[in-house]
Amino acid sequence: MMTDREGARWRRGRTALLAFLVVTALAAGGVWFSQASQPASAVDAAPKTSAVQDVKSDGRPTGGLPGVRDCGIGEPEIRPQVITLTCADAGMVATGITWDRYDADEAEGRGVVQVEKTAAGVGTDAGYRATFRLYGAKEVDGARAFTGLEVTYEGSTPLGDTTEMYNLA
Repeated sequence: MMTDREGARWRRGRTALLAFLVVTALAAGGVWFSQASQPASAVDAAPKTSAVQDVKSDGRPTGGLPGVRDCGIGEPEIRPQVITLTCADAGMVATGITWDRYDADEAEGRGVVQVEKTAAGVGTDAGYRATFRLYGAKEVDGARAFTGLEVTYEGSTPLGDTTEMYNLA
């Protein structure tokens, strides 16, 4: 037969074990939910530069169209699918770009801006849907290239601004 002292000790142990299990389950559920709520998460794990992806352009004939020099270096790429926005650390990269219009003066497309957690100042990497407009085509180092990029976010934004401008020269 159990004494009162042994019974109280058994109940305290059972209560402590139950509390531990509840806290563990809540913590695991919180981690799972926080990972499931990222915007545009289908592309978050994708490589973040054209060099890593080995994606240069969509392969259409150029017809003398201006290209984009990623971080202002190298040969201009026509209809790039990836453009690095913050060249110092590659913390913000436009990816998965599909061009709705691409001509000698301007180009417009859609894609996702991927932001690494260090660039965003938050705990996880994130993706933000956006539209892109290339402009300011001119001769740069003997090749025709766009010199400016306007990014307009659809919904939430990484830095709080709806529209951001980038110098591509």
